[in-house]
Amino acid sequence: MTSGELFGPTYLFPQKGRRVVVTGQVGIDKKAFLEQVVEQARQNGHDLHLCNIGDMMYREAPDVAPGRILDLPISRLDALRRAVFRDILATAEEHTNIIVNTHSTFRWRHGLFLAFDHDLIQKLQPNLFITVVDNVDAIHLRLIRDHEISHSLKDLLVWREEEILATEVLATVVRGHGYFSVVARGESRRNVDTVYRLIFNDRYKKVYASFPMTHVLNLPTIREEIDRFRSVLAEHFICFDPGDLEEKRLHNLAIQAAEENEKIIEVDVLGQPVQFEVAEILSVAGDIHGQIYARDFKFIEQSDMIISYIPADLQGKPLLSSGVERELQHAHECAKEVYVIWTSKLQPSPFITETATRVFDSLDAAMKYFHKKGHIKTYQPQF
Repeated sequence: MTSGELFGPTYLFPQKGRRVVVTGQVGIDKKAFLEQVVEQARQNGHDLHLCNIGDMMYREAPDVAPGRILDLPISRLDALRRAVFRDILATAEEHTNIIVNTHSTFRWRHGLFLAFDHDLIQKLQPNLFITVVDNVDAIHLRLIRDHEISHSLKDLLVWREEEILATEVLATVVRGHGYFSVVARGESRRNVDTVYRLIFNDRYKKVYASFPMTHVLNLPTIREEIDRFRSVLAEHFICFDPGDLEEKRLHNLAIQAAEENEKIIEVDVLGQPVQFEVAEILSVAGDIHGQIYARDFKFIEQSDMIISYIPADLQGKPLLSSGVERELQHAHECAKEVYVIWTSKLQPSPFITETATRVFDSLDAAMKYFHKKGHIKTYQPQF
């Protein structure tokens, strides 16, 4: 049996190579992130060239001071971008695989405007569109550290939504449904693996990792179980993990501070202490919650299956959160494969069993099943 027979037909990418458009709001630091993807590709023998549109535009306009290019008149900005993208089209003919690092929108003194040209994107014929997202506190830190861009937390949340929506619309118009993914940047190396696998390893199954979060914050043993689950899934699948984005934490800290009449909180962000106004965080609570809800559903929709880990507490009762229940229901309604790892000795309710493709009593049992079914190549039990 060939690998193609094992994992199904390779249909996503044409033989000419991979042409990928990656977007993300200012403050993501996509360049450094994507350089890690390029390095991983080269270590695995792939020719992958990274085109950073921002850097190329500054080289095309040496008279423009760093950080001031968006102050140019729209007409010159458009002309610069088109000139740079024509260079990218030429570069694409010289390299088997390329990543175009860009934005889909900008919101500046000109208002909200597009950061791409539809006709040139069509000429590139991308195989895949990816929007990279990150925690709002991390975005805020990078902006105050590396840029001179006035912003509020509300601005950052709005810019993220605009970037996702515009990129998805572009992907659907250029390629159709199924060629767009949202990926968390986070601090974990596994997110670099996710982008690499999306680009080069289309035989990997795409999985949404579902597990309780808030309910287990003060249960270190259970958190260790969940971390093992997340690690195993990340090793064997293209894994979309909601735990890579933890903005609920920021809101919880603000609520606690408000109860103690504190006006400012200090939060560790990317290893640095950053101060936030409690009132500002609370003012965007609805936006944070709404985006968590929408983003996790987007992760499910862009996956092939959902795998949910339901741990048991010390009394043997299942730690089943309302969020996990809603994720399982949404995956079922989206006609995804739904797998549940139910570790409690108590029997799951029909609301679990009747919507699940299969229920397992352990992670090991689930992974053996996925190996037997051909979803993963190998599996050696770790515990």
